[in-house]
Amino acid sequence: PRRGELPAGHVVRLAEEKARAVQPRHPDAFILAADTVVACGRRILPKAEDEGTARDCLRLLSGRRHRVYGGVALLTPAGDLAIRRVVSQVAFKRLSDDEVTAYVSSGEWQDKAGGYAIQGRAAGLISWIAGSYSNVVGLPLYETAQLLAGRGYRA
Repeated sequence: PRRGELPAGHVVRLAEEKARAVQPRHPDAFILAADTVVACGRRILPKAEDEGTARDCLRLLSGRRHRVYGGVALLTPAGDLAIRRVVSQVAFKRLSDDEVTAYVSSGEWQDKAGGYAIQGRAAGLISWIAGSYSNVVGLPLYETAQLLAGRGYRA
């Protein structure tokens, strides 16, 4: 994140940057890009790239609520940009060291924002969710469909 950038702004900036990076190679296409950020307060958690990072993320999330921010950007061939930001809240139960170790050993955390995948084994570690489940998985489907429909696409 940029200095002083909050999670909500960070996630939409990333989605927009992804869309703009693709557009020069596909100038006549509608470009849909998205990103997901997990945050505890203002702290943006990393995408877990190793077991140590995954373990640190899970320990931080243990017994706490956090937010999952989804950013979706739709860039038209004319350069018009539409953005949606979605926020879901998730609470992990208090995790024992054995639960953290077992989850990390599963490898499911790999390349996941915040070091977990709600659609897999982590579902048993989550005590509560408010908001879009699909956002926590990685793409807020309802909001993405609404964004597309607003530009004339029908699902």
